Amino acid sequence: MWRTLDRGTLRDIALVCLANSLVAVSFGAIAVTGGLPAWVPIVMSIVVFAGGAQFAALGIAMAGGGAVAAVAAGLLLNARLLPFGFAVADILKGRWWSRLIGAHLTTDESVAFALRHREPALRRASFWICAVAMFVSWNIAVALGTFAGGFVGDTAAFGLDAAFPAVLLALALPALNDRGTREAALIGAVVAVAATPLLPAGLPVLLALIGLVAAVRRPALLEAETAEGAVGAGRKVI
Repeated sequence: MWRTLDRGTLRDIALVCLANSLVAVSFGAIAVTGGLPAWVPIVMSIVVFAGGAQFAALGIAMAGGGAVAAVAAGLLLNARLLPFGFAVADILKGRWWSRLIGAHLTTDESVAFALRHREPALRRASFWICAVAMFVSWNIAVALGTFAGGFVGDTAAFGLDAAFPAVLLALALPALNDRGTREAALIGAVVAVAATPLLPAGLPVLLALIGLVAAVRRPALLEAETAEGAVGAGRKVI
């Protein structure tokens, strides 16, 4: 798989892993400074392996919320991975254990890199290399963060949480060259921002999927306009 991808893609994957490692260090440090034992963020990162869900669960736990509320928040944020699974279903074909591992390692980044390519071999290589590299680097960084947490004062002062959305934005930008995708993303962003003050964390992101309606309806409208134009041209000929 390493030979399948070009150097540019491998470099981009490495940079994404580096950026997410900074976020992982922040997560480990925040968990420890918040009073949790060092093993909790480490085990959570291995079992859950979802940055947004981990931060949401950690925030609820540190605020005094129960385990049920923390798990529910994580599941709500991870609901976005369901459509991602459909997007990379062709990559995860195979034995049940390989599909299970692939489902566990599916992240926004691995799906984004897979969707950059159309050829099956490139899609598969991009997904698995990014997924494995992300899993290894994330968990190592979380472990480092838990050990460094005792030496860090105010973890929020570093602003490392901004690296996570910045990485996702950088991955999404190439797809915005398509007009239909750009319109769908804009509608989804407006809906999410408008709903943020009104709904609990996680729901605005799911509501952003409304933008997909625009992406689905646009080809249908174009097809209808083309058909209507052809009928009109036919009438003029007659």
